[in-house]
Amino acid sequence: MSTDTEQAARTSLPGLAEVLRKDLPASLVVFLVALPLSLGIALASGAPVAAGLIAAVVGGVVAGLLGGSVLQVSGPAAGLTVVVAETINQFGWKTTCFITVAAGVLQILFGLSRIARAALAIAPVVVHAMLAGIGITIALQQVHVLLGGSSGSTALQNITQLPGQLVNMHGPAVLIGGLVIVIMVGWKYLPRPLRAVPGPLVAVVAATVLSLALPGQVERIVLNGSLFDAIGLPEIPHGNWGAVALAVLTIALIASVESLLSAVAVDKMHSGPRTNFDRELVAQGTANMTSGLLGGLPVTGVIVRSATNVRAGARSRASAVMHGVWLLVFSVALVGLVQQIPTAALAGLLIVVGIQLVKLADIRLAHRTGDLVVYAATVVGVVFLNLLEGVLIGLGIAFALLLWRVVRVTVTAMSVPDTGKWMVSIEGTCTFLALPRLSGQFAKVPAGADVLVELSVDFLDHAACEAIQDWARQHESTGGTVEFVEMGPVRMATAVIGPPARADARRMLDEVLGPWRRTARPADPIVVGIAEYHRSHAHVVRPHLGGLRDGQDPHSVFLTCADSRIVPNVITHSGPGDLFTVRNVGNLVPADGSDASIEAALVYALDKLDIRSVVVCGHSGCGAMQALFAEAVSGSDLDAWLAKARPSLDRYRLGHPVAAAAAAAGFGPIDQLAMVNVAVQLETLHLHPVVRRGVEERGVVVSGLFFDIATARVVEVTIDGLAEIADLGRRVSAQPA
Repeated sequence: MSTDTEQAARTSLPGLAEVLRKDLPASLVVFLVALPLSLGIALASGAPVAAGLIAAVVGGVVAGLLGGSVLQVSGPAAGLTVVVAETINQFGWKTTCFITVAAGVLQILFGLSRIARAALAIAPVVVHAMLAGIGITIALQQVHVLLGGSSGSTALQNITQLPGQLVNMHGPAVLIGGLVIVIMVGWKYLPRPLRAVPGPLVAVVAATVLSLALPGQVERIVLNGSLFDAIGLPEIPHGNWGAVALAVLTIALIASVESLLSAVAVDKMHSGPRTNFDRELVAQGTANMTSGLLGGLPVTGVIVRSATNVRAGARSRASAVMHGVWLLVFSVALVGLVQQIPTAALAGLLIVVGIQLVKLADIRLAHRTGDLVVYAATVVGVVFLNLLEGVLIGLGIAFALLLWRVVRVTVTAMSVPDTGKWMVSIEGTCTFLALPRLSGQFAKVPAGADVLVELSVDFLDHAACEAIQDWARQHESTGGTVEFVEMGPVRMATAVIGPPARADARRMLDEVLGPWRRTARPADPIVVGIAEYHRSHAHVVRPHLGGLRDGQDPHSVFLTCADSRIVPNVITHSGPGDLFTVRNVGNLVPADGSDASIEAALVYALDKLDIRSVVVCGHSGCGAMQALFAEAVSGSDLDAWLAKARPSLDRYRLGHPVAAAAAAAGFGPIDQLAMVNVAVQLETLHLHPVVRRGVEERGVVVSGLFFDIATARVVEVTIDGLAEIADLGRRVSAQPA
């Protein structure tokens, strides 16, 4: 057993007091829910009634003890009703028990092979539709039982025979089943204290009492002897092993998927240990082997019982185990009570359970995600063909839809107004499947035209790349020109030198934002960078620059350090024309106005442009602040420039509140000085006549920032503290302690 499994096992074994206080009451609630459902599922499957009780006991005790999901409760499930009924009809009950044992062995192999999570790869819409189809099938069958008749062997027969059954319905049976349906549907509207008692139990008890008071004969459950009398060994098939193997595989897969999906849902309902899916499959397989050997129905994790278990306050696997014990005690000691239950009552119960498997939320989700055709096809296939064929149809359509979505490529060719040029846009996954579409759109481009081909693809195979290049050569031979702009993460140059591969979209961001590294290449990095810009990004920027060609309208002056690691447009998520950027060593604003460049920039920005804010941005690891802190002397003009930052060093040494806030946030002395320097520049700007006039007349905002290079985070610096810049403009104070 793995370390995680051992830890989960230890966590799921609480003290006796916890078991008595939490798990014991929860087990009683789950028992009361499981009892009528187990009987009804056995009846709907065409199996002996005792088989449902055997499966419920085994599911509770065996799967409860061994399972990888601490709070999941297992037993006979409505999701297997249709396939079990078909199996019994084809092979008989004893052979069906053998198939259940074999399915359990297969589940154990699944778990030991550690492929449990692979079962979760089945499209959820197919699983939802499968359950809905099962629910419809159950309801169609049990309507005939409720009306006092017997169900047909197919859904089509049940539908076509329904009018005749309505004409000849049995009054007492309809009254009994109707009472169950009314109680089941209306139970959720009662006050919470009353709902502490399970609705299915109340419905079956009320219907049983009513049946005893009604005149005439009422068909009841037939249970010969106690539960032990029903135990019997399975029978080995006498032939037709191909059909047997298919039935084994079907039951194993459906039981496994339903158990795992139920375990996932249960994990979302509590904060305890997470499910070990492989261990859960081994436990489910062991339970199915045991149930089949004893003459019980197939077992699976049941979300209705599991959810009841969690809501009832269970804390460990003891609740599931005890619920199985209560079922065993009841089945042995109180078998006479079971025989008083009318079949119409269980039919009413199963009709409600079946209809509840058709969830409107699942249908709305399928419609919203574009999977409604998958849902509908699966439901129709399950209802009118059989469960396996319906699921295979659903999976086939789901896969085809997935393939269409994943490999879809959009190709458009259009003329650019007022230019005489054409643009061909190719977006998505470009493979050989796109060749007809590429050919059709390329044919729209007139011979001799100047063409811009915009490639924004995440996958490009050799066939598609070759088709694009061949067309480009042919078009250029007619006198036209073809310019390629590669905006996506995949480049044409890589498509012809090796096997195609889907590119990581993050790589495109790295190419744009990542710095050039010094290499031994003789090429000038500026020239190489400009060529790359022309090839991949100029086309994107060009439309944004079109409106700025006659003037600029920035919203902010951004005064920052000349350090190469600070990229203002990146850290402010701004674009061309947004920032009026001024840079110098140390992001200084000399108080004496001795820097003509700074003075000219402030006057032009605030008097000539509609600037709304002035920002000073410092950064971590600043070389200017390091030299200032060390009072280094270089013997150059740098000494005179850094002397203008001397007030910042003096304020830092006197114990500036910004330094205290930076120290409390974990920043070192150099970065503390850099933040104090920003605060001092803010004070200087507030005193500057041009800035002060802008603040008074137009409400210009003066603010400070500090860029921490190591974390790529930006912190706001005020005159006397720090503030974290939160999402959506919300600011959380970070004043010094």
